[in-house]
Amino acid sequence: MRKWLLVFFTALVVYTVFAASGVLVVGTTDKIKILDPAKCYDYFSSNILQNVMVGLVNYKLGTAELVPELATRWETPDGGKTYYFYIREDARFSNGDPITAREIAWSINRAMKLNGDPAFLLTQVIEKAEAVDTYKLKIVLKEPDVTFISRLGYTVGYPVNPKEYPEDEFFNEAPKMSASGPYMIEEWIRDQKIVLVENPYWYGPKPKVKKVVIVFYEDPATLRLALENGEIDVAYRHLDPRDFLDMKAQGFVKTYEGDSPQIRYIVFNVTKKPFDNVLVRRAIAYAVDRQKIVNRVFVGLARPLYSMIPMGMWSHEDAYPKRDLEKAKELLKKAGYSETDPLKIDLWYTPTHYGGTESDVAQVLKESLEETGMIEATIKYAEWSTYIDYFLNGTMGMFLLGWYPDYIDPDDYTAPFVSTEGGRSLGSFYSDPVMDKLLEYARRFGDVDVRTAFYDVIQEKMTKDVPYLPLWQGVATAAAQPNVKGILLEPTQIFRYYIIEK
Repeated sequence: MRKWLLVFFTALVVYTVFAASGVLVVGTTDKIKILDPAKCYDYFSSNILQNVMVGLVNYKLGTAELVPELATRWETPDGGKTYYFYIREDARFSNGDPITAREIAWSINRAMKLNGDPAFLLTQVIEKAEAVDTYKLKIVLKEPDVTFISRLGYTVGYPVNPKEYPEDEFFNEAPKMSASGPYMIEEWIRDQKIVLVENPYWYGPKPKVKKVVIVFYEDPATLRLALENGEIDVAYRHLDPRDFLDMKAQGFVKTYEGDSPQIRYIVFNVTKKPFDNVLVRRAIAYAVDRQKIVNRVFVGLARPLYSMIPMGMWSHEDAYPKRDLEKAKELLKKAGYSETDPLKIDLWYTPTHYGGTESDVAQVLKESLEETGMIEATIKYAEWSTYIDYFLNGTMGMFLLGWYPDYIDPDDYTAPFVSTEGGRSLGSFYSDPVMDKLLEYARRFGDVDVRTAFYDVIQEKMTKDVPYLPLWQGVATAAAQPNVKGILLEPTQIFRYYIIEK
């Protein structure tokens, strides 16, 4: 009791200081990699950009509906190959420079030219972007593509100030002159903190708090302690699931849960032995125990997933098989393995990028596979920067990855994975001309029923070829002090600091 009171009064003192200062303090175990839209392709870096920059379109608050932002409207007079965007005339960068069609075209062309990680979202569909006049932008597509407007909702399409971002290389610092959204960056000390302050040139509603300080923590345990001690107002990514449920039960802080489009999956390098044998991949698909991962590791704060297209999105269907150990053993025998001559594999994970639960996930997977009596799995790991190199150069044959959507469309859960280009960039090295054509055709039609028919075939083929194995779909969580209001866990996974108030 004495210890609880000490924690309470310490929290009260610190919290009162924060409240009086008008500062929102957020804690996270995530990290920022880079704040250049042309290169940025991890969740947390993108989410910072979503609070300090805007694009031609944006998502309506709390929904997956795209609405105009920098563009007041657009038209396509030739049936979807050429688009004209009409730019609002009151938009400014944070140094006061106007944002016109020229800056937007320059930024889009720069991102395509530099060809960073997210550039494929533009290069796959855009032939060229150019300013017709000061506030009219023209974008010509290679072919009509119904996902085009959705792609513009991702940060790779955000304009940057040419006075700050170099044309021929990526920008690795904190932008000071390029904010176009509710906040601008005042300070960034890598892996320690980033400070956002109100952008005086933002044309929209003012942020609820004028300053946001985001503090980076090493692990979920210290993140929880910081929240309980009153050092932070909000904990977002990644509290340990058990800690989250414990705090929810205690009621000392407010907890939030929401649907999430985040998915987690296994990648198979289909060119690397023994995973070049589809029977091995199918056997593993039957052997994994998704429910055990959900129950043991995430204590119910996740859902088993049987498609790469998440639940709740149109065209989703449970295409991958449920667990069947006998079927797994049958396929392993067909592949030439037995109890006396087992399949020996390495299972890779990265220990911190996805939070503190990843080693537990790997252990449950190992146990599930070895229950066949015909698989011996060795767990290996590498930190995120090394991990990326390993899957890009084909070092790993079987490894864990996760996905947050670039745009809310089934295409974003299929094309980046099983197109020939996607197979290279995500480490499966999968390539199939039939699949490439299916993906192309699925982007040509505006009718959802027609597109769904294509995605039915695509999901069926993914299940047959198994370059990836979906495991679970996440549940978004956050926790906050009692007098924090306005936290919204959106279906787009955008976490908007500017709508939070104390």
